[in-house]
Amino acid sequence: MTPDPDATTATPAVDYRDVWIRLGDTEIVHDLSLSVPDGGFLGVVGPNGSGKSTILRCLFRALSPSGGQVTVHGTDIVATSLRDNARQVAALTQSSALTLDFTVAEVVATGRLPHIRLLRSATAADREICERAMIDAGIGGFGHRRFAELSGGESQRVLIARAFAQQTRVLVLDEPTNHLDVRHQFAVLEAARARGITVIAALHDLNIAAQFCTELVVVSDGRIVRRGTPADVLTADTITRFFGIGCHIVTHPRLRVPQIIFDEGTTR
Repeated sequence: MTPDPDATTATPAVDYRDVWIRLGDTEIVHDLSLSVPDGGFLGVVGPNGSGKSTILRCLFRALSPSGGQVTVHGTDIVATSLRDNARQVAALTQSSALTLDFTVAEVVATGRLPHIRLLRSATAADREICERAMIDAGIGGFGHRRFAELSGGESQRVLIARAFAQQTRVLVLDEPTNHLDVRHQFAVLEAARARGITVIAALHDLNIAAQFCTELVVVSDGRIVRRGTPADVLTADTITRFFGIGCHIVTHPRLRVPQIIFDEGTTR
């Protein structure tokens, strides 16, 4: 079959080119190159302190690369204003805690700020987008509640709804399932996947990553050490070598993706 030229030349949604990141005197990320296609769902996995969150932070301008280039749909993010970047990339971070006494509806509405012109109030369309985002995040009836009074899991879903309300083409999720029970972990990731946009998520739960991600990268010591489909990446050798624990790999009976049964105790 003749290859589709458009498929091979299409501009990736996200492209890291020879990126390295130094924080203080320490180089955290080393010579990283990674492309994510439009509509892909990439899982970034690895042990604690491997550099996963640092890699993601470049996308939403929380930091700039010390070297190399990061582009979103072909545009260098360093050359993009914060406002324009926020129209392209929404992020749920690990440090998204809010202490102000806002209602849930007010918190979610802040996701519309990159799209609202100065001195213009939110429109009916903006409010409808926020309502839909809250429903997708499983908090459809929470609008009147005070954010400060919510549980950790409820707060997490509000912040996910805020990211959904931003209506960007790229969604960055840094440990999105923190504080969520099993049902809401699956519901939130299903809602993210259903949006049909590019999703890049740092995940600790490897079994969930295998079920939702089209591609995985394993990060260790600031470098990508494995990349491919979940079946390619989640092998017993990779788990033992980079996560330090023995395991057995089985196949999900319906989804046909790898699932990991961990052995008791670590290997190092």
